[in-house]
Amino acid sequence: MWESILSTIEKVNDTLNGIVWGWPVIILILGTGILLTVRTRFLQVTHFGESLNTTIIPTLKGLGKKKQKDSRLQSVSQFEAFATAISGTVGTGNIVGVVSAILTGGPGAVFWMWISAFFGMVTNYSENVLGLYYRKKDKDGNLSGGAFYYIAYGLKWKWLAYLAAIFCMFAAIGMSGVQTNKISGTLAEALSRASALENTQMIKFIVGVVVAVITAVVIIGGIKRIGRVASLLVPFMSLLFIVMALIAIAMHFKNIPTAFGLIFSKAFNFKAAGGGILGYSFAQVIKKGMARGVFSNEAGLGSSVIAHSASETREPVKQGLWGVFEVFFDSFIICTLTAVMFLTTFDLKTLSLDAEDSVMSMNMFSTSFGGVGTAIFSIILPLFAFTTVIAWSYYGEKAVDFCFGWVKSEKRKYIVGAFKIIYVLLIAFSSVIHSELIWAIDDTFNGLMAVPNLICLLALSGLVVKITKNYFERKKGKRVEPMLSAYPEMNREFAEDILSDNAEMQ
Repeated sequence: MWESILSTIEKVNDTLNGIVWGWPVIILILGTGILLTVRTRFLQVTHFGESLNTTIIPTLKGLGKKKQKDSRLQSVSQFEAFATAISGTVGTGNIVGVVSAILTGGPGAVFWMWISAFFGMVTNYSENVLGLYYRKKDKDGNLSGGAFYYIAYGLKWKWLAYLAAIFCMFAAIGMSGVQTNKISGTLAEALSRASALENTQMIKFIVGVVVAVITAVVIIGGIKRIGRVASLLVPFMSLLFIVMALIAIAMHFKNIPTAFGLIFSKAFNFKAAGGGILGYSFAQVIKKGMARGVFSNEAGLGSSVIAHSASETREPVKQGLWGVFEVFFDSFIICTLTAVMFLTTFDLKTLSLDAEDSVMSMNMFSTSFGGVGTAIFSIILPLFAFTTVIAWSYYGEKAVDFCFGWVKSEKRKYIVGAFKIIYVLLIAFSSVIHSELIWAIDDTFNGLMAVPNLICLLALSGLVVKITKNYFERKKGKRVEPMLSAYPEMNREFAEDILSDNAEMQ
């Protein structure tokens, strides 16, 4: 009976996934990114230096320095908001997802990941700008924002906002399922290799329970605790992966030209080749590249903006520039390193189409580093996955909070609490589901979540341009009224805060 239910779910999802990730949505994702890029005059290129100078560089310089926080806002620092957002994007999609894209879409899928990321940098920037501009503040000073807020209060289509929030809830559950599934699969594989254990399903379930318990401890503390945990784990896990990937690529440096040659030559593979792992149609290459690219960097989903909206910064554009760096770091650094490491390590002509993505990801490390590589991979991937699980718990929580905004805050807390309990329980359950099914289900909800967000970004693209122009005009010394919030009272409050901060600095 259970197998019959799963089979039915798989068939329904396959049909829906084919619609969601069909050409209309792919064109919508690319088209939105292209339009926003043109309207902001290629901001991801012209202001990339500005993005670095206002985000990661001052953060690195300020490490170890304590900054006094505004007691009026229940917020997190810009870096903690970024770390939470990047922890939601830098997950198994950056390693296993890239490997999966190559196995199922060919090396050319990597090229389309890059294309989606290039335009996605501006898409993510625009999401953050609108997210902060339309975010709300409750009586306790808690800041809440996201795609459903700018759809409801910017586009003024509340029905579409509720739809986006519902899709976000399911996407959050699906995303946690994918990540936990990969954690349990990775550790079960590592333990079975080390000790020849056969009952891998039991190991997976135990791992799932442990992940669920740790997640519960973290998410009880809300965005502040999530931000602190993410800001500690993200730099460590990212640096460890980058170092190991660079070493592995250096070990196979002779294969680097071949790897990049495959990526570019197979990106426009209009006809399926005569079989083997390189036999993919042009449509398959683009779809897999775009789907995995969006899964990884989340540009267009309207998800990471939920974390960014909790930032203490008053300037929407400043947090928007964090979004530019976020997608760059996620796709052009982490995903690219994974792709090049995989393509330089293996000869694709000898690989089987039935190769398990998580197993091949582990083999990528073990081939270069032996047992040490297996051990390191068993540390890196669970960290990548776990930080994504806790970030998406917050996204789902905020979606629930928005959907039940009409309920009194005291009662709404119980509803949000019920979601957290369900979220944690499903983490343990998802650890033993077949990986391809859980991945396919989440792909579908990601696509569904993206559609309302992209429609709104297109409609409000002019406002993004105005807010951007307003910020850079003020930076040049032009006296214009700041565009910091859509709500006059908050706009005045934030403008006064900025004036006060500038006076203190002088």
